[in-house]
Amino acid sequence: MTMTSRHAISAYVQTGIESGVPEADAHRLVEMLFEGALTAVADARIKLTAGDIAGRGQAISKAISIVDEGLRGSLDIAKGGEVASRLEALYQFICSRLLHANLKGEPKPLEEASALLARLQDAWVQIGESEMAGA
Repeated sequence: MTMTSRHAISAYVQTGIESGVPEADAHRLVEMLFEGALTAVADARIKLTAGDIAGRGQAISKAISIVDEGLRGSLDIAKGGEVASRLEALYQFICSRLLHANLKGEPKPLEEASALLARLQDAWVQIGESEMAGA
């Protein structure tokens, strides 16, 4: 197991999402990170609507942790080149939108973060399907 895979597993377990991690391959781990981040953002949107400031903060912190430590932390910039560098910048942008949503209590940044994560997740799933079809 590579160091980035271990880092992704660690971030995933730290956020409290444990089912399926031990037997998952690296591709599935990233899928699980996207699922966890999207779930946390959805939870933050619910808490924002309900006026639950503490709950919103916890959900956003969880989403930021998954995106920053899990997704961004699992990138190998040296091997991934420009694609990895652009993904890193996108993950940083998503984290900044999440932070803005938490500080200002605004729903739009949560919607933006969710939309970006969903697009990235869809692309990642398609990559996995292509690899499975080619195998």
